[in-house]
Amino acid sequence: MAAKKFSELPASEITPEHVYLNRRNFIRAGLVAGSAVATGLTYKFFNPQPAQQVATAEIAKIETPKVVSTVGEPNSFEDITNYNNFYEFSTDKRAVAQKARKLITRPWTVEVGGLVQKPRTFDIDEILKFPQEERIYRFRCVEAWSMVIPWIGFPVKSLLDQVEPLGTAKYVAFETRYDKGAMQSSFSAGIDFPYVEGLRLDEAYHPLAILATGLYGKQMPNQNGAPVRLVVPWKYGFKSIKSIVKITLTDSEPSTTWNLAGPSEYGFYSNVNPQVDHPRWSQATERRIGELSMRDTLMFNGYADEVAHLYDGMDLKKYF
Repeated sequence: MAAKKFSELPASEITPEHVYLNRRNFIRAGLVAGSAVATGLTYKFFNPQPAQQVATAEIAKIETPKVVSTVGEPNSFEDITNYNNFYEFSTDKRAVAQKARKLITRPWTVEVGGLVQKPRTFDIDEILKFPQEERIYRFRCVEAWSMVIPWIGFPVKSLLDQVEPLGTAKYVAFETRYDKGAMQSSFSAGIDFPYVEGLRLDEAYHPLAILATGLYGKQMPNQNGAPVRLVVPWKYGFKSIKSIVKITLTDSEPSTTWNLAGPSEYGFYSNVNPQVDHPRWSQATERRIGELSMRDTLMFNGYADEVAHLYDGMDLKKYF
């Protein structure tokens, strides 16, 4: 598949973090005085509590990333690292950053096997040697909030090519580490652990799909999925599995955590689609974290030109 050319944005045009932090604090002050048109769970999704900024001194820098795409002004480092869904640590988005500090990310390995010619286990230091670049992507949560995130990473294809998938491989299954000492029980989260996800092989090979090792020029913070996570920007965020320890090539559709928990609410594909509502809320609009107003949700999260052909002939209301 030929990779589409992405527009480039000089790193100098990305707003510095300290400017974001000051501006976001001002916006949040306005939110206190404003009124929210939401109730129940929707209110919680759209009205996050003030963030406690995570310490960044211990997060190593990734040098000279290449910016290959832009979709607007990124959210601040503060927003991105203090508003997280990571149920292994907490169902409270604002509590994840603190609790995820318990996660030990060195040593770390990712086992890649299944229907491949050369199964292999990669050490995290080997993964970090893949050529890294910056991808500024929209991130759309199934809960109807969104961000713009400057990820650091490399195409999933680069890793899979190392193990040479067999012709019978059709899907890629991913698994998160589940550390009972650092993480909470599945009972309290309402889903089973370890967290599992999956893609069709052609989705995984698409040039937009990356394995992310950092953000904002720094190695990945624990709460965002350290040390390596999947990012598939045209799908709802829960498809972008965090803290990966295992990747398996298979000939059958793999089980995925949220589809197992609620098959009528979370399909295997989970492509962003404003025309298909969640059973409990609309997907037609979304709130960008840090903004007051709602904005229209874009088909495939704005990446239709690049990925719509992957689903030609499929009923996207059936294969949601």
